Amino acid sequence: MLPDMPTRLFVATPTKLMTFADCKRKYRYTYLERPRPPKGPAWAHNTVGGIVHEVLADFFGRWPASRRTPDEVVARIRVGWRDEGFRDEVQSLDWRERATEMVLGYLRESDPYYEPRGVERTVAFTTARASLRGRIDRVDERPARSGDGTELVIVDYKTGRRPLTSTDARSSLAMALYVLGARRVLHRPCTRVELHHLPTNTVAAADHDDDSLARHQRRAESIVDDAAAAESRWAEGLTPAEADEAFPPEPSPLCGWCDFARICPQGRRVAPPRDPWAGLEDLPPTEALD
Repeated sequence: MLPDMPTRLFVATPTKLMTFADCKRKYRYTYLERPRPPKGPAWAHNTVGGIVHEVLADFFGRWPASRRTPDEVVARIRVGWRDEGFRDEVQSLDWRERATEMVLGYLRESDPYYEPRGVERTVAFTTARASLRGRIDRVDERPARSGDGTELVIVDYKTGRRPLTSTDARSSLAMALYVLGARRVLHRPCTRVELHHLPTNTVAAADHDDDSLARHQRRAESIVDDAAAAESRWAEGLTPAEADEAFPPEPSPLCGWCDFARICPQGRRVAPPRDPWAGLEDLPPTEALD
């Protein structure tokens, strides 16, 4: 750095920040090691979630109103279905039908002419130390509840088995950062966040205020400071022992769901690697927001 040059901002997404907060070894494997260590097999619950997200993005963001019909939804899921992570063909076909029912149930009351403000919309904002960005499933523009003009609402689709609450929506770092990013990019008031849980067809909503957004921003900046310091050490060159000290594992029951569980002895001791389809039967960790 030359004298008087601005400080380089740390670029991150919510997923990157939460990976560092949850397990620094996983962060190292995901973002720093090159070549990246081999990941385990694909997860079936991620396959289901990915296809559901793709279909809803097509429905609200790419298809004209004439295509927004149940038949088109069924056809799109059948064409786009993938077998990654499932135990066998029978389980895959069963979940293809379940995913179809979830999406059709969710869309049953939808207005085919409704146009969101954004679909799969990337937003970003900067702080004194970081450039934070993320991609929002859907941004709605609705009449302001104050009765004056319109306001933005951040919508995120969830397909995990666990029902969600307003506490989940309010405590989500990603959703709060999306609010700040949407305000910056779209120049509209935005306080409300909604988690749309397709398995139960319910909405968990929360409203942020300046204080709650400031708390989430401080939390993000704290993670940024720690991650940036760790990456600086990595850039200087570390021995394997030093790398393990700078990026230690954080063993927990969630280790069984980690993509790198098979190469992490500390994680395996706490929680053996799960079968790729286990998330369809048990409770996988809440999906990451990015």
